[in-house]
Amino acid sequence: MRIYVEAGEKKVFAVAIDWLGLARVAKTEEDALAALVAYLPRYQAALGDAADGLKAPSGPANLEIVERLPGNKTTDFGAPAAIIATDRSHLGDAQLEAALVQLHAAWDAFAAAADRARGIELGPSGPRGGGRDLDRMMEHVREADEGYSGAVGLASKPVGAPWDKVHENFIAAIRARNAGELPDLGPRGGQRWPALFAMRRSAWHALDHAWELEDRAKRS
Repeated sequence: MRIYVEAGEKKVFAVAIDWLGLARVAKTEEDALAALVAYLPRYQAALGDAADGLKAPSGPANLEIVERLPGNKTTDFGAPAAIIATDRSHLGDAQLEAALVQLHAAWDAFAAAADRARGIELGPSGPRGGGRDLDRMMEHVREADEGYSGAVGLASKPVGAPWDKVHENFIAAIRARNAGELPDLGPRGGQRWPALFAMRRSAWHALDHAWELEDRAKRS
């Protein structure tokens, strides 16, 4: 399995290149690689048919680290932010559609986890306790996808659009970005997200919170 490693000052991500949303974070590279391998069965269960063809390595030593990238404050906050060069490449039609299948599967996994958590008093989110309730969690994920469309370069849309419209806008932005219809730079000169990285980030975010919901439901 091909991966890249993104290392900040406090946190390190191990990210699967060919499987959108498969990324785990830890304090060290060694622990991040181990977490990635540990989550492979959970990833396969979450994506279902969209994970067909995934061959799980027997351990971290069998992961192929293609690239190591420096992280930033976003990395240390707990979200993957580094962009590998191949994520900036144009995707052919088949590649784009395959990526969208994985993305939709990740979105569906979060929706399913939210449905299962409805009516359950969620346990604490970590050693410090706390954590969003279900409605705030769903709104957080919806708002994130809304923001990702802007990071790709989609013109501002009314804030607070329903979830299906948010995803419709996001996919439209992905297709336009991949087709070269949206510029690489924003109006202030900042780099916009390439299509593949935006899908990778959205899939990771959906799965990360799906698994959080599952874990907190068990701790309730």
